Amino acid sequence: MQISGIHHVAIIASDYQRSRRFYTELLGLAIVAETYREQRDSYKLDLRTPDGVQIELFSFPSPPPRPSRPEACGLRHLAFRVPDVAAAVQELRGQGIAVEDIRIDEFTGKRFTFFADPDGLPLELYEQ
Repeated sequence: MQISGIHHVAIIASDYQRSRRFYTELLGLAIVAETYREQRDSYKLDLRTPDGVQIELFSFPSPPPRPSRPEACGLRHLAFRVPDVAAAVQELRGQGIAVEDIRIDEFTGKRFTFFADPDGLPLELYEQ
């Protein structure tokens, strides 16, 4: 097997319009396609980061909540690369998004921090 990178990450939102706004307007991800799937009563929004990784944002009627705290088994968080963590934190806080204090990765010396999407999905900003 020769994995060449990550193609996409899929996220299920409890409130599609709220999450759509968060990922497109606040985080600035580009919309690739948006599809309403009538047979599932579900939207699928394909988003793209500047480096080409895609995020699939889904809506489904009444999805169960994701266990998060204490840390549940499974995907821990989704990390986004940014050129300047402090500037990104300031931008998010300016939009009313709660962001943890910036920390230093003890192994790489890089700055990082965490925040959450509208459903509490843990997101990380990691400095390039």
